[in-house]
Amino acid sequence: MDTRHCEAFMAAAETGSFEQAASQLHITPSAVSQRIAALETSLGAPLLIRSRPCRTTATGQRLLVYLRRSRLMEDEFLAGLRDEASTSLRIPIAVNNDTLATWLLPGIAGFLQREHVTLDIVLDEQNYTYALLEKGVAVAGVSSEPGAMRGCVVQPLGTIRYRMMAAPAFVARWFPQGFKRASAQRAPVAVFSRKDRLQADFIQAELGLMPGAYPVHYVPASGAFLDAVKLGLGYGMLPSQQIGGSEAAGELVDLAPGKTTDVPLFWHAWRVQSPALERLGQAVVAAARAALHQP
Repeated sequence: MDTRHCEAFMAAAETGSFEQAASQLHITPSAVSQRIAALETSLGAPLLIRSRPCRTTATGQRLLVYLRRSRLMEDEFLAGLRDEASTSLRIPIAVNNDTLATWLLPGIAGFLQREHVTLDIVLDEQNYTYALLEKGVAVAGVSSEPGAMRGCVVQPLGTIRYRMMAAPAFVARWFPQGFKRASAQRAPVAVFSRKDRLQADFIQAELGLMPGAYPVHYVPASGAFLDAVKLGLGYGMLPSQQIGGSEAAGELVDLAPGKTTDVPLFWHAWRVQSPALERLGQAVVAAARAALHQP
């Protein structure tokens, strides 16, 4: 495959626009279109859907994954060839918000500094990060999906343990008789996003209430979510790493003592990896197994 054709395809796929791709490559949009068309002709398959923004076809997604892996390995090879300590290797990974907010960075900071690796982190819910790997947005990542994609390897990391927590004043106001169905129909719930099922599944399992039967605050940031619960705006599921000493300090109360939700996490990466990606995976696995609950 022609390198210039592949660069044009990657730029268009990543920016979603022929115009932005042209600006990035310092050529005209017409030249971008011609190069992508030539690549499609050589492969005998369409790679992009010409919409706004443009989107990859199934074949285009597979090619994008291949090209990103190839670029990562090429960058690492060239960095080693130049032997320049100032040259950083960029690795795109997909992780869930609670992983980023709790154990990931403290666990791998030493590796990143020692190896001179930079991360391009893409955030989504743990049930959805798998799709980011399938689309080629990332070359590795943390997901709750236990099955490996074709061409990938998967390693168990442990589980994030969630508990239903609230501020003491919130409990006194909304749940003076305990975590009861009638009270839960009126009390506001803090939910991370519309993809977040943790609260809904817990409430449905414990109280039989369906989503929509209670008021909801949507707070799509891990730090702000914790603040919302501590401030008494709503109650919600918090990972044990985020609860920390707040319960002992009297800042948080467990609404359903003894009832937890364990979400297993797994590290996914391509079977054919660059050495740096392989070492990153080892650092992530070690950090996770030190920080997460192990079966």
